[in-house]
Amino acid sequence: MANANLLAILVAAASGFMVGGLWYGPLFGKAWQREIGLSDDEIKSGNMAKIFGITFLFSLLSAVFLGHLLSHFDTDFYRTMMISTGIAIGFVAPAIGTNYLYGHKSGKLFAIDAGYWIAFYAAMGLVFALLGA
Repeated sequence: MANANLLAILVAAASGFMVGGLWYGPLFGKAWQREIGLSDDEIKSGNMAKIFGITFLFSLLSAVFLGHLLSHFDTDFYRTMMISTGIAIGFVAPAIGTNYLYGHKSGKLFAIDAGYWIAFYAAMGLVFALLGA
C-alpha cells in the first residue's frame, strides 16, 4: 500500500458512491424500492446520515483494495477496466445471485443490484485508469 495513489482512491470511492446515488435514485430507485418491498415512509424513516456514511466507508474500502490490486499489475486502460469490471461480473454478481436465489428474490432485483455493482466497479476502474492506481 506504500505506492497507493491516495487521490485516486478517494476519487474512486466518491465515484462509486455517486453511481449509487444515481442508480438507486433517478435511474432505478422506484423499481428497486418496489422489488425490495420498502414504502416511502420506511425509506424516510432510516438514519440517512448513518446509511450514507457507512456506504461511503464501504466504497472507500472497495477503492483501497481495488487500487492495491491494480498496483500489482502493469495495466493499461483496457486491462484496468477489464480487471475492475471483471471483479463485479465474476465475483460480486454471482454472490448476489446466489443469495437472491436462496432468498427467493426477483430477477429484476438481481438485475438492478448486480448492474449497480458492475457500474460501481466500472466507475472506480475508470478513475484508476485515468489517475493511476
